[in-house]
Amino acid sequence: MKHLLKPIKDYPVPEALLFDLDGTLYRGNEPVPGADRLIAGLQSRGMLCLYVTNNSTRTPAEVAEHLHEMGIPATEEMIVTSALAAAEYARANYPGADTYAIGEKGLKEALQSAGMRLLPELSSSERAALVVQGLDRKLEYDQIATAVTHLLNGAAFVQTNPDRLLPIDGGFLPGAGTIGASLQAATGIEPVVIGKPSRILMEYSLKLAGVPTERSWVIGDNPYTDLAAARNVGCPSILVLTGLCTKANWEEHCAAAGVSPDAVCEGPQQLQELLDEVLS
Repeated sequence: MKHLLKPIKDYPVPEALLFDLDGTLYRGNEPVPGADRLIAGLQSRGMLCLYVTNNSTRTPAEVAEHLHEMGIPATEEMIVTSALAAAEYARANYPGADTYAIGEKGLKEALQSAGMRLLPELSSSERAALVVQGLDRKLEYDQIATAVTHLLNGAAFVQTNPDRLLPIDGGFLPGAGTIGASLQAATGIEPVVIGKPSRILMEYSLKLAGVPTERSWVIGDNPYTDLAAARNVGCPSILVLTGLCTKANWEEHCAAAGVSPDAVCEGPQQLQELLDEVLS
């Protein structure tokens, strides 16, 4: 089945492809079959490929290494994380601010590289101007209490991504959105959300790509995040049925998300055929 049920619209030839990662090119620690050949073929043609992920826990170098381990070509410069976009947002809006961060290595290194001054992880007598919150899989109660104190004292609130659940092999874990929900419940303050479906991560990715929106195609498995983000910035989108959606339910998911992909492909092989037609 080539371009499952729906053909691509008559868009300009793409100059950049913005790929989601988990569910699109791999699932957990296993590559989606054919993802390595797809990316290698695109790179051999000189196509700009960026990997755009809501995951804020790892550095670009760590993400690239993870992809390499699965045989998927990647360099650090190809990786765009919600942590990088959050750090850039913080630098642009709160330059050099005292910042309280809930998150892992990827977020903290990004914030420090952007010139933010990070306050201690637990209780601090210093007052933060900004709270940046991502996923922390070793979260302690005192970190929540400290963040709440800073927010109630007037700190701005930035969240890397809204994902309530983190998919793992055979199930789910609480995600960054779940931690953020506790901070919102305690303070009544809504964060500025950086990751998909927000425009912020996408606009940051497009700036790095240096390619107009109509020539930047978004490829992902999740209508609620990937496709909604593409819609929010005006990029064409391709849904792949390698993660959240199946042949039986993709239309239902898209309707619930209020999105309509420009093409639907079963996986990398069908996507390669579609792109071969467009790029030839």
